[in-house]
Amino acid sequence: MSEYGLDLLIFAAHPDDAEIGMGGTIIKSIRSGQKVGLIDLTYAEMSSNGDVETRQCEAAAASEVLGLTVRRNLGLPDRGLAVTGEQVDKLVFAIREFRPRVVFAPYFIDRHPDHIACSRLTEEALFNAKLRRYLPEMPAWSPDMFLYYFINDVHAPGFVVDISDVQAKKMDALRAYRSQFEPAGSEQDWVATPLTQDYLENVEARDRLFGQPKKFSYAEGFIAKGPYVVDRF
Repeated sequence: MSEYGLDLLIFAAHPDDAEIGMGGTIIKSIRSGQKVGLIDLTYAEMSSNGDVETRQCEAAAASEVLGLTVRRNLGLPDRGLAVTGEQVDKLVFAIREFRPRVVFAPYFIDRHPDHIACSRLTEEALFNAKLRRYLPEMPAWSPDMFLYYFINDVHAPGFVVDISDVQAKKMDALRAYRSQFEPAGSEQDWVATPLTQDYLENVEARDRLFGQPKKFSYAEGFIAKGPYVVDRF
């Protein structure tokens, strides 16, 4: 098997999902010299506030704050994500192209159906990506680890990453999505959603909650798919 391409590859249903769930971990990983890629499945064209062009500009600004190695959008239908061969294959090609060491997807329990669908699509794609006779025009690839991050809800994490020193930078990346969290203009231009109801404050509070058991100021939580392998304790 060939060498790794990216250290971390994150799949997200919409631009801003990964920033919410693991923006601090992304920043911390990049600062340590790791190569990190982010794949948005949709352009979030069904979002109640903002539009596709605005959201893409916001994603570009957030990417600059994060320092991503690569960011790509697969252009799958917002609110139309489904485990079909065509959609799974787009993720398979991304996994094989970028050859990540670790893959991340949203946790499969979440209030937003698209986040659940993204989780399921990633799981299916990872299985197919390792099959050498499946789409044999690209070499098969299997990452070392598959991890889930949280977006909307609070679940007991399997482990946490201390992001105390990069929390402020994470929030800067999230504030790039002003159309989602701080809608401006008349009421004809935007509607109230859970994202406009102190959502960023809730994200910060959750990060503080995840850090509390280990006396970190802030942390992000994750759950591993399968055994978590270590060399020694």
